[in-house]
Amino acid sequence: MFTGIITDIGRVLSVEQRGDLRARIATGYDVEGIEIGASIACDGVCLTVVALGRVPENWFDVDISAETVDKTAIGRNLWSAGKRLNLERALKVGDELGGHIVSGHVDGVAEVIGVATEGDSTRVRFRAPEALARFIAPKGSVALNGTSLTVNEVEGAEFGVNLIPHTQQVTTWGDVAVGDPVNLEIDTLARYVARMQDWEKGL
Repeated sequence: MFTGIITDIGRVLSVEQRGDLRARIATGYDVEGIEIGASIACDGVCLTVVALGRVPENWFDVDISAETVDKTAIGRNLWSAGKRLNLERALKVGDELGGHIVSGHVDGVAEVIGVATEGDSTRVRFRAPEALARFIAPKGSVALNGTSLTVNEVEGAEFGVNLIPHTQQVTTWGDVAVGDPVNLEIDTLARYVARMQDWEKGL
């Protein structure tokens, strides 16, 4: 489990197609404190560490299945050397829950359809897949590329969030552009509320 609070910006060093896709990611994390098999959310995708190293800089390897490539933004914007990624290590008992509960299981891919400056902040609008739109509500939470964000407004399958300068500085959101594919994970609570409503309707 994760919180959606980004703690490092990683950088893809290499990508190799084996049976699965193998990616090597540079990180500011001390790899001495990471174990093989640990989970790290990379742009919101929960991936398992399969190798570690310190030369020429701290790095870890992850394997990415064809299913994950197909269901996430990786399939639309295939990772390549130099790509920056939002990173978060798995939540430990006793950690501060600063965002919201995030599983790292991406529900679908949203698309950036608008970027506008509002004061010191940036307003970003997205178009969600139609099947997921019902789970997104004003003032609710969503995880976008692994970042816990608050929804400002919703119009059908479109919704907007506000990015304060701090968020843009400590995540990859400072690079956002219209047309970008974005990993979307809906709030678990919203999913269960919707399921209860369906159950009450006999669906």
